[in-house]
Amino acid sequence: MTIKRSSGVLLHPTSLPGPYGIGELGAHARHFVDWLSQAGQTYWQVMPLGPTGYGDSPYQAFSAFAGNPYLIDLATLREEGLLGEGDFADLPTFNADRVDFGLQYVWRSGMLRRAYAHFLSGSAEHLRTDFEAFKTEEASWLDDYSLFAALKDEQGGLPWNAWEPGLRDRELGALAAARGRLASDIERVKFIQFLFFRQWTALRGYARERGVQVIGDIPIFVAMDSSDAWANRGQFYFDDQGQPTVVAGVPPDYFSETGQLWGNPLYRWDVMKADGFKWWIERFRGSLHLYDLIRIDHFRGLAGYWEIPFPAETAIHGQWVPALGHEMLEAVQNALGSIPIIAEDLGVITPDVEKLRDDFELPGMAVLQFAFGGGDFSVNAFLPHNLRVNQVVYTGTHDNDTSRGWWRNADESERHNFRTYTHNNPTEETFAWQLIELAFGSRADLAIVPLQDVLNLGSEFRMNLPGTTGPQNWTWRYREGELRPDLAARLREVTERTGRLA
Repeated sequence: MTIKRSSGVLLHPTSLPGPYGIGELGAHARHFVDWLSQAGQTYWQVMPLGPTGYGDSPYQAFSAFAGNPYLIDLATLREEGLLGEGDFADLPTFNADRVDFGLQYVWRSGMLRRAYAHFLSGSAEHLRTDFEAFKTEEASWLDDYSLFAALKDEQGGLPWNAWEPGLRDRELGALAAARGRLASDIERVKFIQFLFFRQWTALRGYARERGVQVIGDIPIFVAMDSSDAWANRGQFYFDDQGQPTVVAGVPPDYFSETGQLWGNPLYRWDVMKADGFKWWIERFRGSLHLYDLIRIDHFRGLAGYWEIPFPAETAIHGQWVPALGHEMLEAVQNALGSIPIIAEDLGVITPDVEKLRDDFELPGMAVLQFAFGGGDFSVNAFLPHNLRVNQVVYTGTHDNDTSRGWWRNADESERHNFRTYTHNNPTEETFAWQLIELAFGSRADLAIVPLQDVLNLGSEFRMNLPGTTGPQNWTWRYREGELRPDLAARLREVTERTGRLA
């Protein structure tokens, strides 16, 4: 895949400003798209858009296909007659700087229940035909997900492998009885998904009209507690009680001395190959409905993955196991044609990972915050002059510190290497934009910068600290008014000067 020389900004929609405690797919999202267009940016990169659970990580969603109800714009629902003024009485106090996911779970879920009740009473009748079409078109995943979500609510939030055996094991009689008693709840889940996809499709169309495309994530693994694992149990390593026998993670690395124990169930690649990789084909098909470019998170897991026996306290005692990524990607391309994919090839990268990436001519990734460490730093593959053309360069990602914070906390040797390489002596105040200049000036086809770096924010505004479940993870929001016209002009000037303006 070839990407025209261009640039973009990384921002998850939950980080948008707005009146109801979390970013939504309405006016503030459109304003962000307008700002990107004014800044000369071609891409808006987001993280996975699925419904989040414990820990609030978008990389641990209840479904690889569903959308996150928290992002549904309530003002749009009011305009469409699905919410009334009375529904907004007694609003809780929201934090403008951080998402309170617990509050969203209670309050927003109630608002969406009200929206569905208004729909049942005849409000927004114009949506009924589109809703029926949506249920038919998305039935391949929607039927399982809506039943899963309704059962999970009925079971008090318990994971599916803690449900009674008939439901856990998807016995036909137990599922039929559940569909009967939970029919209204199942239909409500489907309606909420309809609202999400209706709004996301409209926002994506708005962006496309302004020359902005969306880069989105496919996390290589699905969450343990997900409709995907429950409905496709035979494609994962589970025992008879639905417990995983092995789980995913990564060995000790830059982020953690004990590795990262993710806990995701691992694929039975032999079973997937036997049925023609149908699940993966549908997953990519669904992602193409959401995104213009797809970034495969932890791409190296398609060549070989870190298998950790279950249970385990850390990721140290694992082993590398080969995967069938080549056969899978061939099957996907045969079914869907050439797919625009970015390979997140960070971490422990071996020749088999590079071969898989290069066989499909996929752009990999480079992170400039990793470019200035080590003794002979001149051979570092992430230095701008060592980058490949078919590559995506980032100042940092959602898992990194902000660039301002990185400079503040960097070893003196790394600072020295940066000064030597650039012949500049930045301050904490100037470093982030110097790194942006380096990224945009590099030979990599695509340069992406987190919005925190454009805003020159410190460590307290980072999005995630890998290997932790701290209250600051995934919660950052920028404030209304921070997207100043002068920042758009500055970013546009760098974009134009480095040949990245669309």
